[in-house]
Amino acid sequence: MSEIKKLDYSFYTRTDPIQIAKELLGKILITRFNNVLTSGRIVETEAYAGVTDRASHAFGGRRTKRTETMYHKGGTAYVFLCYGMHHLFNIVTNEREIPHAILIRSVEPLQGIETMLKRTGKKKLDYTLTRGPGNVSKAMGLSTQHSAKSLLSNQIFLADDGYRVANSQIGSTPRIGVDYAGEDAMLPYRFMIKENKYVSGKRGDRRLKTLGKG
Repeated sequence: MSEIKKLDYSFYTRTDPIQIAKELLGKILITRFNNVLTSGRIVETEAYAGVTDRASHAFGGRRTKRTETMYHKGGTAYVFLCYGMHHLFNIVTNEREIPHAILIRSVEPLQGIETMLKRTGKKKLDYTLTRGPGNVSKAMGLSTQHSAKSLLSNQIFLADDGYRVANSQIGSTPRIGVDYAGEDAMLPYRFMIKENKYVSGKRGDRRLKTLGKG
C-alpha cells in the first residue's frame, strides 16, 4: 500500500452527509487490534440525514442509550446490533448534536486477509468476505464495543491513499432495508463504485443511477 494520510475532523464535521458518503468511496477503513492490522477500500455507503430522515435512528430527535452516540462530534464510530446478530459500522458526521451518519456497507479487502478469513470462518477469499455491512464489521473486527470510539485513534481510522473514484464510476440507489421510512425510503442515498464485485445487493439493479461524468 502506498503512503496514506489519516482523515481528520475536518473531513467528518462537514454539514452534508450525502457529499461525505460519496467521498468515502475509495477511502480505506483500517483497524488495528492487538497489533493485528486489517484494511479495506470502501466501495459502498449509505447516508442518513438525522432528525429529518425517517430512515435514521435519530429521526424526530430520538435519543436513546444506543443512539446517543449519533449526537457526538463527527469522526466517531456508531456501531449497532441488527437482528440481534449483525454489528453494523457507521461513521458519525457533522458537529455535535447533529446526528448525521454514514453506514459502511461494503469494502474491498486490502490487508490482513488471513485474519479476516479467520474472523468470518471462511476458507478462502471471495467477494462475500466483506460484502454487506454485517460482513464488513465481522471481517474488520468491529462490534458494538467500539461504538462511541474516535475514528482518529490508532485502533480504528480511515485514510486517504490518493485513490480517486470518477463521478462516472459512482452509482446511487435508494437505501436497502428501510421500507419503514415511507417516502424517505426512496431517497437515493446509497452510493457505490459501479461494477465492483464487493458491492452488496442485486447486480444490475434497475434503480441504479450514475452521478455523472468525471
